[in-house]
Amino acid sequence: QWVDGYPKKELLVEDIGREHSYVCLDEDNGIAGTFYFRVGEEPTYLNIFEGSWLNDDPYGVIHRIASSGKHKGVAATCISWCLEKCGNIRIDTHRDNKVMQNILQKLGFSYCGIIYLENGAERLAYQYTINPATPDKKINKIGSTFLKEARNTPPKMIQLL
Repeated sequence: QWVDGYPKKELLVEDIGREHSYVCLDEDNGIAGTFYFRVGEEPTYLNIFEGSWLNDDPYGVIHRIASSGKHKGVAATCISWCLEKCGNIRIDTHRDNKVMQNILQKLGFSYCGIIYLENGAERLAYQYTINPATPDKKINKIGSTFLKEARNTPPKMIQLL
């Protein structure tokens, strides 16, 4: 979804200023990926069409996830990190972003319906909730390709301030 000038520099600066912007560093401290993450209500998620959210519990939101393209499994690693911080995650993606849809499906996210951005653009909405009674072992395997590339050194997640 990083196309046609989106996201604009001003939005990324705003994300950093609000302390919601993160980078994933590889074993050489190079930037492997970046994403927006925060716990709290997302205004565009208040109304969902052709479906419903899995629950109304507090949730984390992931936006603007991107990889440098140098490693496989970076997006999954970033999502896994977010799930460690908040076991109830909502995320949306463009209908044409088949790569992200495939990642979310492989990770066990549930398709919940359609949301609309402030500009009216349609997005497919997904949610994942970890059940504390029966944690999903699939999540522990997320991003294993990237972790192996990192010589079994866990990637560092750095909050941009």
